[in-house]
Amino acid sequence: MTEDERALLQRRTLRVLTMGQLAGGAALASSITVGAFVIEQMLGQDTAWAGISTAAATTGTAVMAQLLAGVMRKRGRRPGLQIGYALATVGGVLSAIAVQHQWLPVFLVGLFLFGNGQAANLIARYTATDLALADERGRAMSRIVFASTFGAVLGPIAMIGPAEAAGQALGFQKYTGPWLFSAVFFACAGVNIALRLRPDPLIASGGTVHDERVPRLRLVAAVRLIRQFPTARLALLAMIVTQATMVAVMAMTSVHLKLHGHEGISQVVVSTHIAGMFALAPLVGRYLDREGPLASLRLGSAALIAGSSMAALSGDLVFLLFPSLWLIGLGWSFGLIGGSNLLIQSVPPSERVAVQGAADLMMSSCGGLAGFSSGFIHRAVGFHMLANLATVSVMALFLAVHGVMRTDRRRAVVEPAT
Repeated sequence: MTEDERALLQRRTLRVLTMGQLAGGAALASSITVGAFVIEQMLGQDTAWAGISTAAATTGTAVMAQLLAGVMRKRGRRPGLQIGYALATVGGVLSAIAVQHQWLPVFLVGLFLFGNGQAANLIARYTATDLALADERGRAMSRIVFASTFGAVLGPIAMIGPAEAAGQALGFQKYTGPWLFSAVFFACAGVNIALRLRPDPLIASGGTVHDERVPRLRLVAAVRLIRQFPTARLALLAMIVTQATMVAVMAMTSVHLKLHGHEGISQVVVSTHIAGMFALAPLVGRYLDREGPLASLRLGSAALIAGSSMAALSGDLVFLLFPSLWLIGLGWSFGLIGGSNLLIQSVPPSERVAVQGAADLMMSSCGGLAGFSSGFIHRAVGFHMLANLATVSVMALFLAVHGVMRTDRRRAVVEPAT
């Protein structure tokens, strides 16, 4: 492949992935906003299990991240993304049926399958870098993250109300409509990938493994490979802490607002948070390509500390949640893009796809655990203590990143002198 051919295919790949992120982002944001409300509808207003909706979807994301990576390592990106979006479509339909009939076990199964959409959306950021040059990876990945902005921000505002109204007009429960709409959007994302992601960027870049004698890199082996490289370990830590912090605080924000009589603005707060996650991604990518992934992780940690600290102080001051959730979203953007790029730089090219799947599995698993436990922490000690715990974990990440950067600076000074 010539340089011109590579650049042309890279531009086409980014356009296709952008369309998929628009649809997938709208589907995820709309459903996540009402997930906790569905659990409360089924189990009661005071239930401590409100975070189980986020946990179930995130667990589905975690499990499928590794499985989809295995498919992609052999067959390319397109088959893996198609499977992810197809299962998410099925999950949306199952969730809608469960909400309509108040079947909690079926709802949790639907959420698990629905999480495949998030797995596909996350993998799309790596797909954007398959054909990118080393100094373009940050911008390529950030473009895909940014593409989720419009769907993710407008989804809760523009889709939830109309979807609920349309569902009720057809005789459905209040929260049934958003899940049906989300299933349709994931189906559109799958069709987009199936028809337009040709040729497959991973195959074109030579990143697939066709030799049947090459063993599949299983989860334990992938984790061992990550452990061999200090920067890869730091990248994984950053992705885990960033995801867990974001999920834990966001999962209980809607519940916190509802308890204080502000359910009507929960969609706006969530949209503000998602705007922080995605809207400034192009600037995050440019900053990363210029300053490096470690600087990106340090800045992201600082934003997360500020956001979670402000959430802890919010109490009845609901207006503080707008800048708080926005900063948490911005910190997540720096952490996800910075950690993902640091991981790519740290491992051999032949093992990147498998390592990406393992990292996303662990990141999403810890995010699911954070979402699951957030309801119990919120019920036991309150929203402010949940935010304080998030602040402490992000402070530890900040110190770890700062320590590595200081060590690198000292090494850079010593090596020329010797």
